[in-house]
Amino acid sequence: MKVIKGVGRTDGFTLIEILVALFISLVVLAAIYVSMSSAYRSTTGVDRYIAAQQDVRAALNIMAMEISMASYNPNFIPDGIWKTPPNGSSNPCAAASSHQTWKGIQEATPTSITVQMDIGESNNIGDNPNEIIRYSFDAPNESVFRNSNCGGDVSFLGDITGAPAGTRTVRVINNTLAIQNGNQVPAIFRYFDSKDPATELYPDIAPSDIPNIRRIDITLGVETEDADPNTGQRKRMIYSTSVLVRNHVSN
Repeated sequence: MKVIKGVGRTDGFTLIEILVALFISLVVLAAIYVSMSSAYRSTTGVDRYIAAQQDVRAALNIMAMEISMASYNPNFIPDGIWKTPPNGSSNPCAAASSHQTWKGIQEATPTSITVQMDIGESNNIGDNPNEIIRYSFDAPNESVFRNSNCGGDVSFLGDITGAPAGTRTVRVINNTLAIQNGNQVPAIFRYFDSKDPATELYPDIAPSDIPNIRRIDITLGVETEDADPNTGQRKRMIYSTSVLVRNHVSN
């Protein structure tokens, strides 16, 4: 019997087969890279958004807590306890205010507020930390500043003083988002009457309304400092809360 040898190739792959295999491998690797890159961008975008949310919520909670203490006067001192708000002088907190009927709200504008409270129950304002608090919105710098006991403005939300470059999480953009009070004035603070909660007050125009303030609405419109890697756009958020200033009315 005559044996016929196989004509099949047993000595390896051809160059064309190797090139095809390499091409398929590259396609698979490229797909994996694109998928991982997209997942990374999505995770980064979510992380930035969450960090911004946490910063804004924390800031809003602190503002609401401190503003709600306005006019805290546990010993009911009738006169002379309330101090002149920060105005840039050498020691403005030392002087008694000429507006004692305004009690613990010595400034109330759409973009700034000064509240005072006798936390130490010493019958004196400013002799304990954080008894005079001023919040102000700096629209050009897209930031909110806080001033404690007339010690100078400190970045509170937005551009944080002394923080490393690139650590700013949000910009405060109430002006950009056209957040306004009832007079169509850019605002982060709105004030409402003690007898009629639906009636908005404008103490920047009529300071005599300050004793009638019962509720203060705080609204912060912000956008993330960094753009979302997927969309190339900054995410925007609006947070608001209402504060009842019970001490201001009762005292």
